[in-house]
Amino acid sequence: MPESRSTVIPAMRYKDAPAAIDWLCNVIGFERKAVYEGPNGTIGHAELSLGGGMIMLGSAKDDEYGRSFKSPGELGGFETRGTYVVVPDADAVHARAIAAAAEIIRPLQDTPYGSREFAVRDPEGHSWSVGTYDPWAAEA
Repeated sequence: MPESRSTVIPAMRYKDAPAAIDWLCNVIGFERKAVYEGPNGTIGHAELSLGGGMIMLGSAKDDEYGRSFKSPGELGGFETRGTYVVVPDADAVHARAIAAAAEIIRPLQDTPYGSREFAVRDPEGHSWSVGTYDPWAAEA
């Protein structure tokens, strides 16, 4: 996959942000770029990278802005966004997800558009589609 610097960076809040960071790195394959701790074991801000992409996250906060974020668990399991992560080996990520006892919500499959992919929920219910289809490479 070519390295780029995406100008679109999803941002999320987690009740247990340290655990979410560990899961996202150990299962999906993100790497910690920056993690700034907050008070009482919280995360004030974290940047996790994968290839040329990045997500940002932090601990849930009980302030005016923070109360506007809801996890799928607080919404009866309904998702408020979806994220597709391009990986070179979907089978390897799938195996890590299975080993972590993650909930697979779409089975590992080959698609008509040439991807090998699946979807999984993280421990707080956010869905992650993981696959080999790279729309940037498809343009080249």
